[in-house]
This record gives sequence, structure tokens and C-alpha cells, in this order.
Amino acid sequence: MSPPVTGARLALTAMALALMSALFFSMTYVLNRASAVDGGHWAWTAALRYLITLPLMLVLMPFQGGAGPVLRAIAAQPWPWLRSGAVGFVLFYCMLSFAASSGPSWLVAGTFQFTVIAGMLCAPLLYTDARRRIPPAGLAVAGVIFAGVLLLQFGYASGALDRAGWIALACLLVAAFAFPLGNRMLLLHLERSGESLNATQRVFGMTLASQPLWLLVMLYAGITAGTPTMAQVWLAAGVALSAGVIATILFFQATGMVRDQPLALGAAEAMQGAEVVFAVLLGMLLLGEAAPSGTSLAGAAVVLAGILGFAWVVARPAAGDTRRTRILRTDRGA
Repeated sequence: MSPPVTGARLALTAMALALMSALFFSMTYVLNRASAVDGGHWAWTAALRYLITLPLMLVLMPFQGGAGPVLRAIAAQPWPWLRSGAVGFVLFYCMLSFAASSGPSWLVAGTFQFTVIAGMLCAPLLYTDARRRIPPAGLAVAGVIFAGVLLLQFGYASGALDRAGWIALACLLVAAFAFPLGNRMLLLHLERSGESLNATQRVFGMTLASQPLWLLVMLYAGITAGTPTMAQVWLAAGVALSAGVIATILFFQATGMVRDQPLALGAAEAMQGAEVVFAVLLGMLLLGEAAPSGTSLAGAAVVLAGILGFAWVVARPAAGDTRRTRILRTDRGA
């Protein structure tokens, strides 16, 4: 079989895996919304997800490089891990969970897609070398996605956001920046310390290091709302398994397969835009939500177009560059 055919099959396999990862990632928005509609407190939704994720990842670690190197790295320098976990996991997911009560699954999913380019916009805050430069094309893509987010939000609010709507939008934008910022903070620390950990080990380490903070969030939830219902626990477990484990592994596998193929890597990255589509379909199927229409539908289309643009101008050129591909993969592992 000729190499081009093999390459094409590999690219199609990677795209299929990336599409499956988008399906499992989208469960976050749907299950969080189900918990909010059922009266679950956002703090329990957030804390339970990461408390349950930890033992699931412990089972996984023997097949992903082991937990030993991670434990040694945290013991040697715990502060960078705690700081990265606080921003990339705790701040991110508390904001995302709080916003789940603001509207249907697709609204939260579509707005949070701003995280696709938020990591790039954080670069000047983190780096002092050439990586701090934001390409003009990247800024253009950021503008497109942000315009789509505003169309989504104002369309759902019939043209006028109230106070709660603005708060939800602010929370989602904070979450969109916090996730890639925390992950890149850790990558920068590992780069300076010379430690080599794979993507799954880094996710496990941040999950473990953030546990003291999650216990504080759990304490706040208990004081504020009492104990969670079993339904909320099971919904959080569903998010932990689907997004925290299955989707993360599928995405890392997909991008790892084609890390040296520019077009295929860009296509795999673009598959994350399907999260919005899956959130619409699953929200309608499982929660009886209405599909976006009018201005909101146009906003969703603009967001998807922006994600495709990002895959073309940022993800595709990163192929073959180990450091840039590593950053892109980390931005999606949660």
C-alpha cells in the first residue's frame, strides 16, 4: 500500500477519534445543565466532578506513564502545581458550572468555545520569547469567534442581556481563559524544571494538586446547599468519566497520531467545533431543549466558522513542532 493511502487512512482515523472526543466532551454541558435544572448547586457540580475524576485517573495511570513521576514532581515543587490547578481546573470549572443555569446546553457550549483561541491570547502574559507574539490571523479568528459568541448570547436573550445574562457571559469568558492559562502555566513550569511528563500525567497531577481546593469548594457547597442528591452525584460522575477520561484520551490519541501532518492535525483540531452540534442534539434528546434559531443559530454558525479558521491558521502550522503541538493538545485535556 502506498504511503499517501496510509496517510489518508491515518488522517481519517484521527478525525473520527477527534469527533468522538467532541461527543464525550459535549456531555459536560448537557449533564451540568441537567444538574442545574434539577436544582443542584453549582459548587457541588464542580467539586464532585474532580473528586470523582481522581480515582478514575488513578486506575488509568499505570497505562499512561505511571503516577510515580507525577508524585515526585509535585513533592519537589508543589506550588506551581497548586497554582496551575487553581486556575486551570478550579477557577475554570467553578465558572463553567455556575453558568450552567443561565441557558440551554448549546448556549454554554457555544460560548465556551472561545477557549479555542483564549490560550493563544494568553501567550503575552506567559512567554518572553517568540511565543508571546500573537499572529494577526489569530486575532482575526478571535474576533470572529467572539462575534459569534455575542450573537449566540443576544439571540437567546432576544436582543437584550439582563444582569444575570451578563454575569453568565462573564463567567464563561473567565472559564474560557482560565483553562488554557492554567495548563500553559504548568507546561512553562515543566519546561523550566526540565521534567518530562505526558499529557495524561499532567492532567492527573493538576487534578491531584487541586484536591485541597476542591475540598474547600465542597465545604462551601455543604454549608450553602446541604448534601447533594444521588442524581447530582451520578451526573457529576458521568462528566468525570465522559469528559475527564474518555474524551481526553481520545483527543490525545487523535492529535498524537497526526502531529506531523499539517492538514490532518488542523482537521482533528477543527472537530472540536462539533461540541456545539452535539450539545444541541443531546440537549434536545435528553433534556427536551429547543434548538437555536434566528440570531442564535447564526451565532453558532459563526463560532464554528471561527474554529475552522483557527484550525487552518494555528493548528495546521503547528504540525511537526513538538512544543506547539504539545500546547494545543494540553489545551483540550480536562
